[in-house]
Amino acid sequence: KQWYQRRVAITAGEGATDKQIVLNPSEAQKKEIKNMEFAVHEVYAMDVFVTTGSGKMKESNVSTTVHKRSDEMYSLKMKASRAFFSDVCNRFTMMPFTLRAFEDEKKAKMGLKECVTHELLHPYPVQQDSDGKPVAQFKYTVLVVPNGNIRINGGLFDPSLFKSEHKIEDKEVLALLAQSANRKAGGKKKKEKSTDCDSALIPLL
Repeated sequence: KQWYQRRVAITAGEGATDKQIVLNPSEAQKKEIKNMEFAVHEVYAMDVFVTTGSGKMKESNVSTTVHKRSDEMYSLKMKASRAFFSDVCNRFTMMPFTLRAFEDEKKAKMGLKECVTHELLHPYPVQQDSDGKPVAQFKYTVLVVPNGNIRINGGLFDPSLFKSEHKIEDKEVLALLAQSANRKAGGKKKKEKSTDCDSALIPLL
């Protein structure tokens, strides 16, 4: 048995297609998700979970500190809620944010409650393994282009910064990790500058 389990959810860009691929799916997902193919010029969101448990995810009871603004409209009643939501709109627009980004986190939590209750903000729930093991999650976006795949966001992983008592021994996995996901260099080569003296002569009028 390997020391870790993983789940990767691959979802196409919003409004483009309903394609979805899940590695290590649940029984319900096996029935719901159909076979599909990747196509050039599609955009995919990669949602990766890694855990030392069974690999089956569920929402934890731990309160999340990461939220994202929705398209809902509501007139907030509390002054603290209005001030907090205005700050969110000005600083983060439609991007996710964490409560640690606010100078007064306690005051931010006071305004957050009403915003979440009326769905002005959507929480990013904390995930855990079904047997209680911790879960690490990271996301990034990939463009499928004719000459390879392009990862356009998400921090790069530097293995030299981390030490582990475990290691991957599966030869197929090691071979896959050794491959480059960067697009191949292509395009026309630049023409070398001519060294011919005659080409540098300027006709006299």
